[in-house]
Amino acid sequence: MRLAALTAAAVVVGLMTAPSSGAAQAPAPSGIPGVDEIVSSANLKQVAHLPKTGPFAESFNTDWAFQGRYAYGGNYNGFSVYDLRNPKAPKLAAQVLCPGSQNDVSVSGNLLFLGTDSQRTNDSCVNEGSTTAVPGDRWEGIKIFDIRDPLTPKYIKSIKTDCGSHTQTMVPGKKHDPNVYLYISSYNLSTADQPNCAQPHDKISIIKVPKYNPKAATVVAAPIVFPDGGYPGTPGHTATSGCHDITVYAEKDIAAGACMGDGVLFDISKRTAPKVITTVRDTVNFAFWHSATFNNNGTKVVFTDELGGGGAATCNPEIGPNRGADAIYDVVGHGKRAKFEFRSYFKIPRTNTATENCVAHNGSLIPVPGRDIMVQAWYQGGVAVWDFSDSRRPKEIAFWERGPISDTTLVLGGSWSAYWYNGYIYSNDIDKGIDVLELKDYRTNIAKFFRTDTFNAQTQENFLRW
Repeated sequence: MRLAALTAAAVVVGLMTAPSSGAAQAPAPSGIPGVDEIVSSANLKQVAHLPKTGPFAESFNTDWAFQGRYAYGGNYNGFSVYDLRNPKAPKLAAQVLCPGSQNDVSVSGNLLFLGTDSQRTNDSCVNEGSTTAVPGDRWEGIKIFDIRDPLTPKYIKSIKTDCGSHTQTMVPGKKHDPNVYLYISSYNLSTADQPNCAQPHDKISIIKVPKYNPKAATVVAAPIVFPDGGYPGTPGHTATSGCHDITVYAEKDIAAGACMGDGVLFDISKRTAPKVITTVRDTVNFAFWHSATFNNNGTKVVFTDELGGGGAATCNPEIGPNRGADAIYDVVGHGKRAKFEFRSYFKIPRTNTATENCVAHNGSLIPVPGRDIMVQAWYQGGVAVWDFSDSRRPKEIAFWERGPISDTTLVLGGSWSAYWYNGYIYSNDIDKGIDVLELKDYRTNIAKFFRTDTFNAQTQENFLRW
């Protein structure tokens, strides 16, 4: 997400005008649900909800990571730990106050990684904002926590990175490599005349984290991804100045990068030296390449377009079906000769109001052998489950959503991340808290038999090996 696309006034007004989650109203005459009214397809139902509490109540929820019976939910004020022993009755187990946007999370073993993409006076978890000091004197990057006891996470280390950490991808080391790596995606979030890091910024930062000595974690490489400068941009289409998100498929030594103006396929056989295999651009319909998801075979990539930076109403006839959508590409060829070939777009088929931010956002595969089925967050467009087994004819098979937060004012809210984890869908709602959904559909019933101990959406694994 890019909050730079929203004015500060709009965010403040949105928080002030947001009604409580219980303020359900009758559906609008158009068929659009009323304020906070929950609607869904018959096969996808909410089974639990936990509202935001404490210091996180007035701050945005963000991304998820999962391990064992616990979920770790990011928030602009830190992260929460949820006990999922009973998915239909999740419990808040701990909160760690550590302000800084976006606070995306990933986990590996006893470690949790928290990404900070806002100028801080220092690397502590003290609630201090930006400073007027020159960019080199500010701090933003990665914080590492020990989650050996999930109920009492301990802050153990920070690593400063250029342009901060907008998103971060946990990359397991290859066989016999006793390290994990973090690919840090970042770009300039400030104005052109007051950048938050040196420009041009056409690279990613790579942090090596020794599993048994995480205090020795450090930036070991900062490869230039776009030596030619990347896509220069045109009106309505963002120029490339770094990557927004990278998803790795470590078993296959590949990664897909959503890099603002470019979609990228990487060779990551050498973890500290990823190489660009091929790139693709959509200068007609894609405004901002935001995230990427492989199918389980690694032969397709779903790229998302975050038109409007996540803060605009784009799920309407005026914007149309091909903008603010997903784009499905087949990966054809092998090795260095691999290329992307466009197949189709997918966008939720429901119309949202002008007061609902709605655009393609974060999702994951549902483990169904032989099929390509994905669950995905669409902000106030809700949660969609869709099948792209036929790359040219994707179709939605289930949905769940709330009505608008407000019927008079554009308010930032909705599902930031919706992921499948061990039989249930977990949605981290920016404004409302967490929702647990249960999918009952003949096409996906087998997925409930697949179990994994750890899930990071940007670190894909072959679910047939779970």
